Amino acid sequence: MPTDFISLFTAALVAAAAPIIAKLVPRGLVPETVILLLAGALLGPYTAGVIELTDSIDMLSELGLAFLFLLAGYEIDPKSLSGTQGKKGLATWVVSMAIALVLVLLSPSLSVSHIDGLAVAIALTTTALGTLMPIIKERDLEGTPVGGGILSFGTWGELCPVLAMALLLSSRSEWKTLLILAVFVLVCVIMAIVPAKARRGGHRIYRFLASKRNTTSQAFVRVTVVLLIGLVTVSAVFQLDIVLGAFAAGFILRYVIPEGDHELESKLDAIGYGFLIPVFFVVSGAKIDLAGVGENPLLLVLFICALLLVRAVPIVVALSLGKGEDKLSMHNRITVALYCTTALPLIVAVTSVAVKAGAMAQDVAGTLVAAGAVTVFLMPFLASLTHRVVDAKPIVAVQEIAAHPSDIRTILHEHLDMERMMVRQEAAARLAMRSSESKDEDIPWQEAAFALQRKSERKRALDTLLDAAAQDLAAHKDEIEHFIEEGPRGDIVEKATQQREERRKRLARAAVREHRRRQSEIGRMMNRDKKER
Repeated sequence: MPTDFISLFTAALVAAAAPIIAKLVPRGLVPETVILLLAGALLGPYTAGVIELTDSIDMLSELGLAFLFLLAGYEIDPKSLSGTQGKKGLATWVVSMAIALVLVLLSPSLSVSHIDGLAVAIALTTTALGTLMPIIKERDLEGTPVGGGILSFGTWGELCPVLAMALLLSSRSEWKTLLILAVFVLVCVIMAIVPAKARRGGHRIYRFLASKRNTTSQAFVRVTVVLLIGLVTVSAVFQLDIVLGAFAAGFILRYVIPEGDHELESKLDAIGYGFLIPVFFVVSGAKIDLAGVGENPLLLVLFICALLLVRAVPIVVALSLGKGEDKLSMHNRITVALYCTTALPLIVAVTSVAVKAGAMAQDVAGTLVAAGAVTVFLMPFLASLTHRVVDAKPIVAVQEIAAHPSDIRTILHEHLDMERMMVRQEAAARLAMRSSESKDEDIPWQEAAFALQRKSERKRALDTLLDAAAQDLAAHKDEIEHFIEEGPRGDIVEKATQQREERRKRLARAAVREHRRRQSEIGRMMNRDKKER
C-alpha cells in the first residue's frame, strides 16, 4: 500500500510540474505529453525505481486511457467521417495497412502468418488521436483546416486498428469475433438512442438529472462515467481492447449532445486532464526500458522511418488528390500527415497482446513502445515547423542573409514579425468563423445565456486580434506606398536603406498573399462543411 501511494504521489507531482516545464521551453515546442512520458521513463522501475507498476497504478492508468479516448471520441463529429475527407481517411488507412503488410512480408524476422507480424503491421498504421487532442488544444488548431484534416484522418487511424486488433489478433475464430462485435455495436446503438430520445422529448428522468447537474449529485458527470465504465466493462468481458469501449462512449455522448455542452466538457476535462490522463502518460513512460532501447537503436530508427512511410506518405498523397478548391497548401498537407503519424497508446495495446501470446520478445516490444513515445515528441515538433516556420519564409530569409550578412538581425526580425502577423490573422479568421456559426435554439436558457456570454468574449477577443492584424498590415502598407511614391532619393537614401525597404516590400506582398490563401482555405472548409451537412 505505501508503494502505491508513493508511486501515485510521484505521478501527481510530475503532472503538476509538467505545465511549468513546458512553459519554460520556447514557443511551446515540447508538449506536456512528452514531459510526462520522459519523466515516467526516468522515474520508472527500469531506472530510478520511484514509480512501481502495481495493480492499483495499472488500474488508474487504464482509467486514464479510457478517459483519454472518451474525450477524443466526443470531439469527433460523426458527419465528418461520412464526408469527402472522412472517406479519404478510411481509404488512406486501407492503403497504409496494405503497405505495412508488404513491409512485414519483406522482413526476414516477421511474417503475417504470425501474430507478431500482424501486430507490427497494425502498429504502423495507428494514429494516437487521443494523445493528439491535448496537443491540438494547446496549439489552438481546433476549427482550422489543419485541425479538421487531423480529425478526419486520425479518427480512422485510431478506430480501424482497434477493429483490426479485435479481428486479427484474437485467439477466437473470426465468426465469433464478428458476432461479438455485432453484439457490441447493438449495445452501443441502444445506449445512444434511448437517452437521445429522452433528452429530445424532455422525459422526466432527464429533467430530474438536469436539475441535479450542478448540485453535489453532479448527475450528468455520474451518468457519463457510468456510460464509459459500462462500455469499457463490456469490452473487457468480450476480450476486446478497452480503447474500443471508451471511443464508443465518446461517440455516444456526442450523439446524445450533438451541439455540445461546455459545462459538462469542462468537468470531464477537469477529471481527465487534471488527474487520470497524466497518470496514464507517466505510467506509459515508466514501462519503457531506456537501457534496452539504447541496446537496439537501429530498430528504433527503422520503426520511426516505417511509420513515416506507411502513415505520412499516403496522407500527403490523399490530400493532394482532391479538387483544386479543396486542396490544402503543401506545407499544411505535410503538417496534417506528420500529426497523424503520432502513435503511442495503441502501440502499447498491440505489443501487449503480442507479448502475452508469446509471439514478441519484451525487449522488442519495449523498443516499439519507445518509438511510439518518440513520435509523440518528434512528429508534433516537425509539424509545428512546417505549420508555423514556413510562414516566416525561411528560404527567402537564408537567401537574403547570404546576400547581406551584415543585416542578419534585421532580416530575422522582419521574417519573424511576418510569422507572428500571420498567426494573429489566422486566429482572427478562426474566431470570426466560430462566431458566425448558428446556434441550436432548442436548449435550456442557462446554456443559452452561457453561450451568449462566450460569444461576447469571443467578439472582444476577435476585435483585439483584428485591430492588431490591421495595424501590422497598415504598417507594411505605409512602407510600401512610401517606397513606391518617393522612390530612391539619390544620395540622401543610402543603399542599405533601399535594400531594407525592398525586403519589407517583398515581405508585405508575401504576407498579403499568405493571408488571402488562408482566408480562401477557411472559406472552402466552411462551404464543404455546409454541403456535407
